[in-house]
Amino acid sequence: MAESKDYYNILGVSKDATADDLKKAYRKLAKQYHPDAQHTDEDKRNAEAKFKEINEAYSVLSDENKRAQYDRFGSNFEQAGFGGGFNGGAYGFSGFDGFGGMDIDLEDIIGSVFGGGFGSSKKSQGPTKGADIKSTVTLKFEEAAFGVKKEINVTRNEKCDVCSGSGAKPGSKIITCDKCGGRGKIQATQNTIMGSFSTVRTCDKCSGTGKVIETPCEKCMGKGRVRKSRKIEISVPAGIDDGQAISLRGEGDAGTKGGPNGDLYVVMKVLPHKYFKRNGFDISANVRVPFAKMALGGVIKIPTLEGEMEYNIPEGTTTGTTFKVKEQGIPVINGKGRGTLEFTVDVDVPKKLTDEQRELLTKFANTFGDEVNTKKKSIFGR
Repeated sequence: MAESKDYYNILGVSKDATADDLKKAYRKLAKQYHPDAQHTDEDKRNAEAKFKEINEAYSVLSDENKRAQYDRFGSNFEQAGFGGGFNGGAYGFSGFDGFGGMDIDLEDIIGSVFGGGFGSSKKSQGPTKGADIKSTVTLKFEEAAFGVKKEINVTRNEKCDVCSGSGAKPGSKIITCDKCGGRGKIQATQNTIMGSFSTVRTCDKCSGTGKVIETPCEKCMGKGRVRKSRKIEISVPAGIDDGQAISLRGEGDAGTKGGPNGDLYVVMKVLPHKYFKRNGFDISANVRVPFAKMALGGVIKIPTLEGEMEYNIPEGTTTGTTFKVKEQGIPVINGKGRGTLEFTVDVDVPKKLTDEQRELLTKFANTFGDEVNTKKKSIFGR
């Protein structure tokens, strides 16, 4: 006599489990042990045996009559004189076959195994929002700093102006699908290497919508939407940075069955500047200053986003010194004020000197006791 199987233990539920508890437990285990979700041949073989056991347990416990007999006699009906029990007797259950009574959507289970697949093919019968779309616009550094208006080209799905998005030729009707009765799904038996499954699938005649168009619109071919290119003017706010995006509500793909349009996301690509580097709302630059002004101090000209400005550096400024000028950086996006301009000074060493300049610099070096090259290079040396 074969040992009686503990179907409750196989599914991991208690003996007082409800039908909903059984269904949840079965779905979880079926996804986990589906052979197609395994990676190696050995795992597939082990999972196949477990998968059959799980289905056998659920097939029995999900049927009220079978469950009552199981609770009374166990899985071996020989003890009660039924001759074969659940493995091929009065109740017609033989191993892995005969799942017509199981209230489980196998398509959903398979879809979850493959990351979408069959399950993702189900279509909503109600209004559906259109897809969001993305576009990229290129900006100059100053355009991103102070804002600008730009015209961009967008290709998107728009509601067909002939059928108003219904997909039906004007004057024709949209009727209930006669294959699925308007449900959008049909029940079918699927034969696999592991047995037969009663499955629920998306209706192939109405593609899951439950409706059939008698005569499709000639312009959109029954889709209700057409592909069009549009020019859209956008306002880029001051202070936007590279990689940031602005969203335009309702400028994406048209929805279906009266659903709202998707959104348009415009991503900014900001070109680098000749002088400045950006850090948040602050900008930085390097400025070359003549040695005399660094030593004696004085007014120099520094670059800004709006042209040059004068700045007085102190006496004895050394190379690498950084100065900050407030409110000369990037305007704060959707806010008040601006960032800071930071500039670092480097000594500007002249490459050519006159005889007078050379003599003066030599005398200057001598006052510090520094030895310098006093001979002027010949044309060959240069």
